[in-house]
Amino acid sequence: MRRHVRLAAVLLLVALAQGCALTRPEPPSAELRRQAGQMLLVGFRGAEPRDASGAPLPILRQVAELNLGGVILFDRDAALGGAPGRNIVDPGQVARLTAALAKAAHDAAMPPLFIAVDQEGGRVQRLKAANGFPDSPAAAELCPEHDALGRAAFEAGTATGRMLRGAGLNLDFAPVCDVDVNPANPVIGGIGRSFSPDPGRVSVCAGAFAAGLHAQGVLTAAKHFPGHGSSTADSHLGFTDITATWTESELTPFAALIRDGRADMVMTAHVFNAKLDARRPATLSKAVVTGLLRERLGFPGVVVTDDLQMRAVAGQYGFKEALGLAVNAGADVLLIGNNLEHDPDIARRALDTLMELVAEGAVSAERIRQSAGRVLALKTARLSVPATAAGE
Repeated sequence: MRRHVRLAAVLLLVALAQGCALTRPEPPSAELRRQAGQMLLVGFRGAEPRDASGAPLPILRQVAELNLGGVILFDRDAALGGAPGRNIVDPGQVARLTAALAKAAHDAAMPPLFIAVDQEGGRVQRLKAANGFPDSPAAAELCPEHDALGRAAFEAGTATGRMLRGAGLNLDFAPVCDVDVNPANPVIGGIGRSFSPDPGRVSVCAGAFAAGLHAQGVLTAAKHFPGHGSSTADSHLGFTDITATWTESELTPFAALIRDGRADMVMTAHVFNAKLDARRPATLSKAVVTGLLRERLGFPGVVVTDDLQMRAVAGQYGFKEALGLAVNAGADVLLIGNNLEHDPDIARRALDTLMELVAEGAVSAERIRQSAGRVLALKTARLSVPATAAGE
């Protein structure tokens, strides 16, 4: 008996040291696997629903087989040196692609897909004028001091939402709620992605942009929590420490959008802040996602990770470890852009990995069900959900 007690104590210490949830292993059921599929939002290659031989695009089959929660479109293929035409060529082509994606989910009687894109404006817009879409101004141009109500941001959000909805997209990973703390920030302030250096102004203008998207039926994702504006490095490229530069004022825009119901999702940042969590970057931190975002700011909705292939995570953690930590931190949607690196079977691999984590007791089945429930609640409230949605 003493030996078993000692062994249990050792296993507990190991689990705590590894930052894993200690749960009773549960053989994953087919229903749980389908619920976990709703947690995945992945990128893919291909611009037309069928190739030259008439074969359907592989992602269309994967949507139904894996009960995928969503997809993300890119205009360029980073793994191929930025080659154009990955998913976006022109308005007619995008409409054909998104219609086929939506139909794949509908025909399988599953919840509708999140069909997402990064369309902030300025340097970050996937639907570009060069591809026949209206140009979208950068956030830095949309929040002048004299515009007290954020009218310019609202009009830009409305125009962006109209364009996305017309192209068959229903989720914009915007608005950026980062405060322009560091104007030389290579990934935020330095490229015009922040509305203002004033947290109050960011709150107004990010909220107005989100209201414009909502007016056109497009979902929003406030990003990058708990704030990326004070960083001096780019989390796409590697470890990004904001411990010495971040302040609580950077939470103000997120709190405002949550309070006003303008954040359908909140996207986490891969930034490290030892004052918030001495071990993990925000995306993988329960203290940040559950403690700060959910409990302190009171956000009840869907938490989506930033791209888990970014080097701030992928360069520090293995794929399985990162998925487990993100889910246990409180993330509901795991974004895998599949663009910085490309794996045609990444969605299936991620789903298999989630089921392995459940079988090993590293992630609880209840956490999967909780996240799937939040995803479906958002889709039910804001998108059209078939009565026989799979995974219920």
